[in-house]
Amino acid sequence: MQAIVGLSRGISRALVQGVVQRSQGSTEASQRAGTEDADSRLVTAVSGFPKPGSNYNIDNILKGQIGDDAYFIARHVDEWSTSDFDVATSMGTPQVEAEPKKGNADVIGVADGVGGWRAYGVDPGLFSVNLMKNCERLVKAGYFVGSQPSTLLAQGFREMQENKQQIIGSSTACLMMLSHTDLMLYTTNIGDSGFLVVRSGEVVHRSQEQQHYFNTPFQLSLPPTELQSEVLADRPESADQYEFCVEDGDVILLATDGIFDNVPDRLLVEEMAVVQHCKDEIRLQQCANSIALMARKLSRDPKFLSPFSVNALAAGIEAEGGKPDDITVLLATVSL
Repeated sequence: MQAIVGLSRGISRALVQGVVQRSQGSTEASQRAGTEDADSRLVTAVSGFPKPGSNYNIDNILKGQIGDDAYFIARHVDEWSTSDFDVATSMGTPQVEAEPKKGNADVIGVADGVGGWRAYGVDPGLFSVNLMKNCERLVKAGYFVGSQPSTLLAQGFREMQENKQQIIGSSTACLMMLSHTDLMLYTTNIGDSGFLVVRSGEVVHRSQEQQHYFNTPFQLSLPPTELQSEVLADRPESADQYEFCVEDGDVILLATDGIFDNVPDRLLVEEMAVVQHCKDEIRLQQCANSIALMARKLSRDPKFLSPFSVNALAAGIEAEGGKPDDITVLLATVSL
């Protein structure tokens, strides 16, 4: 227990610094934009652990990698509320068909690299990290539509396909956008990463796992030619898409299966309910740490009836205890 507490404090010190810096950057962007919708945002915190036997590297975590998992947090606010094209149209230029409004959103995402690639000498984390980095860069550059996370995921994946030096591997992925335009939450999810949205101690929205069969989730894949017939390869278009209204103070959990396989929803809700309406990054970070630590502890309990073991039994497979895995928690509260 002493080691766990000490490690938790280490995560808090390092990650709070990173989270606060991101939050301050978002605030500055809002002030520069000078628009009312720029004040809408997600207050975020990240925590997690690589699977047992992996090296724990806080620098990698702050850069967006936790074992074979990856994540990103990005925000884009267009500082030009009226573009030159809008002005030209108002002066008599023929009006063209309106395009979807770009930018102006907070975007978060997680991905889980498929560990089976190690048997082929491939680092599973390279695929998930590059997929999330592509999505993050597109958001920061404004090359996305604030209500279309599925398109962003497809763009990020397409850039990997077109990369001259192909990155081999597979990954699940879940992206979420808080649009500053209509204050809606838009999500896309492929595989068994996912999200929970909690309000007043109740789950109001939840993603559903996409599985081909037990413990074999849908996944984006880039296999070498000689393995294409042996590897599952789903398309970004196969991802589930959700959109719904959110309220000020809603608590959002975006996570990889290291959380959902080991922690029942009721325990997640108990932790998340404590930080409803929380705008304090330190308190939010402490909650994220608590969820990650709980998942790690339960994953190592051989007698715990985990969600993973329940699903295994339902599939006719004898199982007991948790599932040791990479654990990534991205916790956020909605500030409108």
